[in-house]
Amino acid sequence: MAEIVVEVVLALPGRVLLRRVLLGADATVAQAVAAAGLEGEGIQVDHQHLGIFGRRVAPDQRLRDGDRVEIYRPLTLDPKDARRRRARGR
Repeated sequence: MAEIVVEVVLALPGRVLLRRVLLGADATVAQAVAAAGLEGEGIQVDHQHLGIFGRRVAPDQRLRDGDRVEIYRPLTLDPKDARRRRARGR
């Protein structure tokens, strides 16, 4: 069976976790996240907030060799509120 290599990336405050994983050619996004082992480090992954190269995808999306799977975190501040605070100088 053919194999592919993909990256799984999670940006956290102050650090970035990057894992390269080797998977079967028919692997999905969810399988790549599981193979990266992030949940074993105490990181909870919401499988509804995943993407490939900046485009949101479903967990059952098939991967291609060289894809970068991105795990998105929820926003802690509304972008409009952040922009207003910067404009006011806070």
